[in-house]
Amino acid sequence: MNINIVTLFPEIFSALNAGLLGQAIKREDININLIDLRIFALNEYGQVDSKPYGGGEGMVLMAQPLEEAIKSIPSSPVCHVVNLSPQGQQLTHSKAKELSKYTDLTIIAGRYEGIDERIINQFVDEEISIGDFVLSGGEFAALTLIDAFSRFIPGVIGNQKSVESDTFGSGLLKGPTFTRPEKFNDENVPEVLLSGNHAKIEEWRETQSLLRTLERRPELLNNIKLTKKQIKLLEDIVSKRIL
Repeated sequence: MNINIVTLFPEIFSALNAGLLGQAIKREDININLIDLRIFALNEYGQVDSKPYGGGEGMVLMAQPLEEAIKSIPSSPVCHVVNLSPQGQQLTHSKAKELSKYTDLTIIAGRYEGIDERIINQFVDEEISIGDFVLSGGEFAALTLIDAFSRFIPGVIGNQKSVESDTFGSGLLKGPTFTRPEKFNDENVPEVLLSGNHAKIEEWRETQSLLRTLERRPELLNNIKLTKKQIKLLEDIVSKRIL
């Protein structure tokens, strides 16, 4: 996958060289192409932004430098362009999986009050938000986006089953996990996890996943189709809570 990133601060993306993403980049499962927007500045002062028409606070990234940056990208005829914006569609597990299917993806990491709307109209395929909050710039949102969809690219995660069983993989939150020691500050690991009975362990995990989702993100239950077994487990959970 080729990932092009238009940014004013390419140095921030050195973080991509760490961990599993860094290994994937070394193997060339992922290719990162950083485009420094300052290279396309309008003058010797490095100008890439200006005051918004009609007045208002802050500055806006100008259309011409952004256009030249996007057009400078060597890519296949079809390159999906994403602008990171609080006004965009919220990033979800399914959206991340969808983005992982592209072979060429361009991400605009905006700054200040955003980018000129004409760039969005003429070049951007979709806008994405990582949440209902505002950051100082799109770079950290871009890092989050890249990490989220890269997990679905074959080879990036060694054990692909871990991706499938992640929180949101099934539409539910993942239940609690434990490791050594068996006892920590007078709290023991649940006995079922030490039993060696894989059927009971699987049922416990499924029950805990449903319980955690019900307690913390109940709205998620409206968006997925539960199996008959999950419906029965959920009914049992609700019944015990009422009692």
